[in-house]
Amino acid sequence: MQNRFKNKVAVITGAAQGIGKRVAERMADEEGLLVLVDRAEIVHDVARELKGKAEVISLTADLEKFSECQRVMEAAMAHFGRIDILVNNVGGTIWTKPYEHYAENEIEAEVRRSLFPTLWCCRAALPYMQEQGKGSIVNVSSIATRGVNRVPYGAAKGGVNALTACLAFENGERGIRVNATAPGATEAPPRIIPRNTAEQSEQEKGWYKQIYTQSLDSSVMKRYGTLDEQADPILFLASDESSYITGSILPVGGGDLG
Repeated sequence: MQNRFKNKVAVITGAAQGIGKRVAERMADEEGLLVLVDRAEIVHDVARELKGKAEVISLTADLEKFSECQRVMEAAMAHFGRIDILVNNVGGTIWTKPYEHYAENEIEAEVRRSLFPTLWCCRAALPYMQEQGKGSIVNVSSIATRGVNRVPYGAAKGGVNALTACLAFENGERGIRVNATAPGATEAPPRIIPRNTAEQSEQEKGWYKQIYTQSLDSSVMKRYGTLDEQADPILFLASDESSYITGSILPVGGGDLG
């Protein structure tokens, strides 16, 4: 155990399931001080599971709203007195279909889900990191910036890539590093709370299958990744091991560079 995160305060969003939960578990193993955030109440269950390993608080919040992101960062500061690490993990495709089949409200919803939580959380956390003169932000993007049947999601994640680079330029001399990982297709347990509860039509199932096929075809390794294979790069970029890396987008897709 490296204990890279001992006494480091980390805010992890989207921490109730999937990659975010695995990052939280791994940081707890290394004695991080954790603020777990999700819109789902099950984030409190994750916190209870980890409290034997680390000091953890959990918050429910709708991070598509700036005021909620501010509330989260204020709570982190009130409890721990600093924010060393921010992992922006909220996002994910809601619908999968060719772009001409998206309705206006669906396009807006995809962008709100996969871009604005990262924009807002960075804006809410940066003043505290700037006052400290140090911090590490890791945004979770996606290799779906090049792919099929997810144009609004891909556009949102392209925005995450752009804000990562721009924030790195603005804050490098202030001691704040900003990086991103771009996960590819990942094997994970079924979501307890799905992103889309509507039953899929046969046509929609076919469009989703196209994503599955394209993801495997684009991967040099011809397989899905694991949660640990996605968590490891996030932990590396969050830690001092990557102290001379900023403004980077690291593809984690088995050779698919997005």
